[in-house]
Amino acid sequence: MTGPGWREPTLATLTDRRFSDEDWIYERKLDGVRAICVRDGGTPTLYSRNRKVMDNAYPEIVEALAGQGGPRFVADGEIVAFDGDQTSFAALQPRIHLTDPARARATGVRVYYYLFDLLYCDEQDITPLPLRERKSILRDAFAFEDPLRLSAHRNTEGEKYFEEACRRGWEGVIAKRADAPYRHGRSPDWLKFKCQQGQEMVIGGFTAPRGSRIGFGALLLGYHEKGRLRYAGKVGTGFDHRLLTSLHAELTRRETNSSPFADPVREPGARWVRPELVAQIGFSEWTRDGRLRHPRFTGLREDKKPSDVIRERP
Repeated sequence: MTGPGWREPTLATLTDRRFSDEDWIYERKLDGVRAICVRDGGTPTLYSRNRKVMDNAYPEIVEALAGQGGPRFVADGEIVAFDGDQTSFAALQPRIHLTDPARARATGVRVYYYLFDLLYCDEQDITPLPLRERKSILRDAFAFEDPLRLSAHRNTEGEKYFEEACRRGWEGVIAKRADAPYRHGRSPDWLKFKCQQGQEMVIGGFTAPRGSRIGFGALLLGYHEKGRLRYAGKVGTGFDHRLLTSLHAELTRRETNSSPFADPVREPGARWVRPELVAQIGFSEWTRDGRLRHPRFTGLREDKKPSDVIRERP
């Protein structure tokens, strides 16, 4: 890293192995939007994990960062909104797609930026430093007042913290190797302990609404495997009237005559779309035949390319 600029963020690897280790730290898994903040002498810029600029959707966070961290830095964190005391990707939805700062503020959705890593500071690339050292520098570089918050961590007690996270209804825990440098892309140095199942899915079609419902009945979902879009089932819950209308408009703009799925989809009257939209889906488990059980829609994601959506496996 020659100077401050966007860098590919570290992505955690899913695991079903829970452990406690003095060489690891443990953080709450937040249910929001990943954000890399870059400042190179001027106004800070918020980037998504696929390098889209998000400043207009979160102007108060940009303002809060403008007076802190020094003239040049690169920080890593998560932008969240709350539903009660839980971070909620669904609660963040009204702001995610906005490009007018005034409209973003007018939604009334309060947002916070939890910082958990620092990549560049004080004219230096600090990605080679151990995580604990980077976190110490991060604590000193910012004054953490809302909407900026420091992502707290625990030492050694991974299993106990995971049990507490699930009891409190959190997404889960991220375990991070304490002596590791910052690595770009998917890394075994960051591991996800999930309390609840959930991941991104590509929308490949939809069904017609029934009864008094408007827009569409269900979304047809899939993930990529060896270059093919595999069918994972349908989701018909998690939509309100506004979303049924707005999402239906997005779907009809992408309609096509043939199914994008490699597998047969036996849904009468199914309509197909170009696989360009990514949805965040919660579910209870995968069935033996590779379908989602009890899926629920929580929002659209603009920070992940459809081609990057794969089935997450421990």
